[in-house]
Order: sequence, then C-alpha cells, then structure tokens
Amino acid sequence: MITIQSRMHVDGIGGTEIFNFLIDPSDREYQRWWPGTHLELHALERRPNHVGDVIYMDEFIGKYRMKMKGVVTEAVAGKKIVWEPKIGIRLPVRLILELEDDATGVRITHTIRAGFEGPGRILDPLFRIYLSREFEQAMDEHARIEFPKLRDLLRGSAR
Repeated sequence: MITIQSRMHVDGIGGTEIFNFLIDPSDREYQRWWPGTHLELHALERRPNHVGDVIYMDEFIGKYRMKMKGVVTEAVAGKKIVWEPKIGIRLPVRLILELEDDATGVRITHTIRAGFEGPGRILDPLFRIYLSREFEQAMDEHARIEFPKLRDLLRGSAR
C-alpha cells in the first residue's frame, strides 16, 4: 500500500465551505481557484447524496498533469469526500479529503492511498511508477498552496 498524505491547517474557512465547493464543482470556479493549474473539475453524473457521482478532474501537480474520472464513494457533509479513480474500471486508489473544523479554521488531511488487497498486493510497486517520491513532494506542495487559495476565492479576496 502506498500512502501520500498532507496535513495542514487553514485559518478563516470551514470544512462545509470546502466540501460544498468540491462536491458541486464547475470548471469556471475551479479555474478561478488556481488559474493555469486547475483546468477542469465538473460532474459527469450525479446521484442522490453524491455517493456515486462521477467527476472529471484535470490539473497540474507541479510538472505532473493529472487527468481522471473519479467516483465519489463517500460524502459526509463538511467532513469528508472520498473519490476513486476510474479508467474503464475502478482502480484500487483513493483520494481522501478529511476536514475538521476548529475555533480558527479547518484542519485538512489530504490522502492518496493506492494498493490492492490480498494477493494483488504483489502489484503495488507498479503504482510507484506514477506515485514517485518526486510526485509525493509535488503533491504536498500543491495541497499546501491550493487550500489557502480556495479560502481566498471563497472569501472574495482571490488574487
């Protein structure tokens, strides 16, 4: 199992605001969040309570371009969203966003978890081709930059 995780605190915003923005995405707002880096984020299919929604995402993570269709497998309002990439089939990869409000803002845990259960674990090293240490560093930097930018966008002080 490969786990790439970033933890940060962002003052002046709550988990509900972040959740609402990401669970009902539009390309226009996504591009405003981080122009030139965030390219597309929109729903392809919608389901009640969002579990089963299919989204399309296209963004740069440092020098890496990440395009994916993802299925929402868990949606807890203001607290958590889990997406599972889908390339024809659903992959044993999870993108997990956990949000915990406190008195000054929100604690964010952004996790990418990739790996098979059981005997399929023997294939897990193949994920390191894309989820390299260099990608891991780029992802951490990306997450630490993007969430304060989202606060600024939602609070009307986007630069």
